[in-house]
Amino acid sequence: MAVPVPRQRETPATESAQAAQAVLAAQLPAAPHATTPQASLTLLVIEDDPAGGLTVPEILDADRHRIRLRTARNLTEAARLLTHDVHCILLDLSLSGTGSTAGGSRTAVVDELATLREVLRIAPGHAVLVLTAEADAERAAEAVRVGAQDFLFRDELDGRLLSRAIRYAVERKRADIAQYKLAESKLRAQENARLERGLLPNPLLEGSDLRFAARYRPGRSRALLGGDFYDTVRTPDGTVHAMIGDVCGHGPDEAALGVELRIAWRALTLAGLCGDDLLATLQEVLEVERPCEEIFATLCTVDISPDGRRAGLCLAGHPAPLISRPGRRAQLLPYENSGPALGLLPKARWPRRQVELGGTWSLMLYTDGLIEGRIGDGKERLGQDGMVEMINRHLDEGLSGEGLLEASVTEARRLNGGELTDDVAVVLLSRAEG
Repeated sequence: MAVPVPRQRETPATESAQAAQAVLAAQLPAAPHATTPQASLTLLVIEDDPAGGLTVPEILDADRHRIRLRTARNLTEAARLLTHDVHCILLDLSLSGTGSTAGGSRTAVVDELATLREVLRIAPGHAVLVLTAEADAERAAEAVRVGAQDFLFRDELDGRLLSRAIRYAVERKRADIAQYKLAESKLRAQENARLERGLLPNPLLEGSDLRFAARYRPGRSRALLGGDFYDTVRTPDGTVHAMIGDVCGHGPDEAALGVELRIAWRALTLAGLCGDDLLATLQEVLEVERPCEEIFATLCTVDISPDGRRAGLCLAGHPAPLISRPGRRAQLLPYENSGPALGLLPKARWPRRQVELGGTWSLMLYTDGLIEGRIGDGKERLGQDGMVEMINRHLDEGLSGEGLLEASVTEARRLNGGELTDDVAVVLLSRAEG
C-alpha cells in the first residue's frame, strides 16, 4: 500500500531561489552539521498511488519552517521535478519500475532496489529516504547498503519522525559528499605527486668522477614541479653536460613546457649537439610548444671536458654560474656576450665561452628564484652579490655538496621572511683532483 501524499501548490519564485541557495550551500564541503539559516527544506516524494496523501498535517524542520512537498508518480516525473531546490527524496519501495503508468499499472514491475539504484543514479547529490512496510525490514536495510541514507516504516510514520529523518538524511548526505571530495582530492594529490616525481630528472653520470647535488623547490603551493628545470648527462666521449633553465611564469603550463625542454635538451645532447646549435634547436621546440608567444625561457648550459679541467659555457638570458676553488673566494663565471632568452629573438645566436676550471672545484648553477628573494621587510633583494657572499660564508663553515645547497636555500627563505614565491632550482657539480 503506497503512502498518499497531498498535492502542493506551486512554490513562489522567491522561495525557490532561497531553497536553491540552500541546497547549493549544502552540497559544498562544509562542516557535516552546519545549517543554513532561514532556508526551508523541499522533499520530493516518489510514489505511484494517486489516491491520497500523507496522514500528517504538516512537516516542520528544526527552525519550525514547513517542509515543502513535491510528488512524482514515476521516475520520469521525478526526473522532471528534481530541481536544485530539492533537498531530499522519499522513495516508496513498492514503486513500480520506469514503465509504470500514471494509473499505477504493474505490467512492467522491476525489483524495488533496481528502482532505488535508478533514483540514486539520476540524483547522486541528493539525500534519499526509502519507505517500506515493517515486514520488509531486511529489504530496507539492504536499501541503506545500496546508498539510501535511511529507511522508514509506513505504520510508524508521523510528521515528527519524518521531519527528523529528512534533516538527518540531508546532513548525512552532505557529510558523505564532503568525505568523498576529501578522499578524491587526496587521491588526486597523490597521483599528481607520483607523476611529478617521475618527471624530475635522473642524472646520467655513470663513469664520471664528478659529484652531483641538487635542490628543487617549486613556487606553486603544494606542487612538486615548477617552471624551473635542470639535467646532467655524460656522453660516450666522457664529456659531462649540465644545464639549468627557467620558463617565465609559475603555472602548470609553464611546468609542462619546462619538462619538454629538459627532455629535448637531453635527447639533443645525447645526439651530439652542443652550444649554439643545441640552443637554436631548443628555441624551435619552445616556439612550437609554448601556449602563447609571450612565453620565453632562460637557459645556462655547461659542457665539462673529459679531464674535468675545462668547460664550455653558454648563457641564454640566464644568471652566470658560480665557481669555488680551494683557497679562493667563490665568484661568478664571466658572463659577457651572453645571448638572449629562448623565444625572444628569431635566429638569435648564443656564443660559447671557454672557461678554465682547474683540478679541484665546485660549480653551482641556479635559477633566479634563489637571488630574487627579498631581504627583510624592505624592497631590497638578495641579488647575485648577496648570494656570492652567502655561499662564501657557508664554505667558510665547511659546508659542501647537499649541505651547502640546503643551507643556502634555507637562508634565502629566512632572509625573505617566508617561503620564496618563485621556483628555485640549484645544481652543484664538484671535482676533487686525486
